[in-house]
Amino acid sequence: MMKIIIVDDNLTNLMIIEKILRKAGYNRLVKLSSAVELYEYLQLDVSNPVEVHVDLILMDMMMPEIDGIEACRTVLANERFHDLPIIFVTAMGDSNKMAEAMDAGALDYVMKPINTVELLARIRSVLRLKHEKDLRKERDRRIQYELDLAKQVQRSMLSAPLLEEDVTISAVYRPSFELAGDFYAWYPISPNRYGVILLDMMGHGISSSLVGMYIYSALKDTITNVCEPEAVMKELNVRMNQLHAPDSLNYYFTAIYFVIDTKKKMIEYVNAGHPAGIAIVDEEVKLLTEGSCALGFFDEIEVTKGVIRYKEDARILLFTDGLSEWLEEEYEDATAKLVGCLQESGMVDPICLMQKLQPSSELANPPKDDMCLVMISTST
Repeated sequence: MMKIIIVDDNLTNLMIIEKILRKAGYNRLVKLSSAVELYEYLQLDVSNPVEVHVDLILMDMMMPEIDGIEACRTVLANERFHDLPIIFVTAMGDSNKMAEAMDAGALDYVMKPINTVELLARIRSVLRLKHEKDLRKERDRRIQYELDLAKQVQRSMLSAPLLEEDVTISAVYRPSFELAGDFYAWYPISPNRYGVILLDMMGHGISSSLVGMYIYSALKDTITNVCEPEAVMKELNVRMNQLHAPDSLNYYFTAIYFVIDTKKKMIEYVNAGHPAGIAIVDEEVKLLTEGSCALGFFDEIEVTKGVIRYKEDARILLFTDGLSEWLEEEYEDATAKLVGCLQESGMVDPICLMQKLQPSSELANPPKDDMCLVMISTST
């Protein structure tokens, strides 16, 4: 049931407005004689206020101590009441004052002497607007809840850090929105063999996240059963094309996938249109560039596998273009910066690396895209 507060320092005006409203069926009324009483009722100065439900304030403009315009600004400045509708009921016909009242946040005004039909019409109009706003706020809260839940699901699907005697794998993941289009995963294929993938879905947000999770659901079986990099990429391309429908937006993604064999000391990889991964093997820098086009464009794709062998140890860095584009705003060559940081002190921790990559300028722009960084280090 609607609750309306009437604020007026004139007792007669309070009684007139109350009578009009009760006759129209508005029975939950609160009558106050000053802005100070309004502040107290709304508990504006209380550190831990009790929830106060109000649907509308009808307020006189000219009141002693604190006038209606100042009271309007104060009430609407409070986070709990910033959407609360306020209608001024005033005898003042100064157009400048009316403009000031509207600038303060009031939604409407009614002139005295009060015309009953006009007052009730303006009240109904303002309450309809409030009802629509309340529905939208409830919808936004529901959407935010669902986004938070989807975010938890998405994060739970990402692989946990892997620390084995022969290999260490971990990642840093910084989505630009609640849901991202970047995914990574790694799985033991057989003793001493591990499959690692990083993919970047076109766009970001809900749609790319959902498509990404669809592809992610196919990753484990594809990687552990198919294993070989060329076959894995071809299978993922088939899965992506299964989503395409006539007259719809066709999604695609870039990816880099490799299998590292720590016993044979060999890395086999395919880069499907993704930023080149960086491998430092026996202190020599190699870029992971061999592969194919992005996945999802064509029904059939040609795939070239790259092979890298090492004798002592290997460190591999994979990243999405959100990271490289962000770095290029600060540094001339993002790859050179990544290589330099990776070489320093034999860095193997992605969190430390990300901190070192942070642009020095306080004016540096925040990332515009999802950023993901995966680091793999072998142990001898």
